[in-house]
Amino acid sequence: MRNLLAQIHIAKKELGMDDATYRAMLHSVAGVTSAKDLSVAAAAKVIANCKRLGWQPKAAGKAGRKPAPARHKARLMAKIEAMLATAGRPWAYADTMAARMFQVEKVDWLAYEQLEKLMKALIVDATRQGRYER
Repeated sequence: MRNLLAQIHIAKKELGMDDATYRAMLHSVAGVTSAKDLSVAAAAKVIANCKRLGWQPKAAGKAGRKPAPARHKARLMAKIEAMLATAGRPWAYADTMAARMFQVEKVDWLAYEQLEKLMKALIVDATRQGRYER
């Protein structure tokens, strides 16, 4: 329940609702004027309403952890990490690329040659976005 309340308050802030608008929305959706009075089902309805209003929740806890590469891959992984950081992308982005490009679930599990191809794909993306010049 605490997670749902936190999401509601984050949505309120990100949607730019003032207190009166927020309480009116709570009353119209769930029949209460304070989030502490919500049931789990009512909180879910409020979150669904916030999404309908345009709020998009961020992925929680799935930003991806930093891989622990083998020694011979460490230098290449450091370059990949730098490119991800420059682009503002999490490690989960690289994991998704690995899955799409090589059908391998984690970047950690890629062979050295596959890591090189992944890095080249990140360079192409950075070039398209104007973040990389040769």
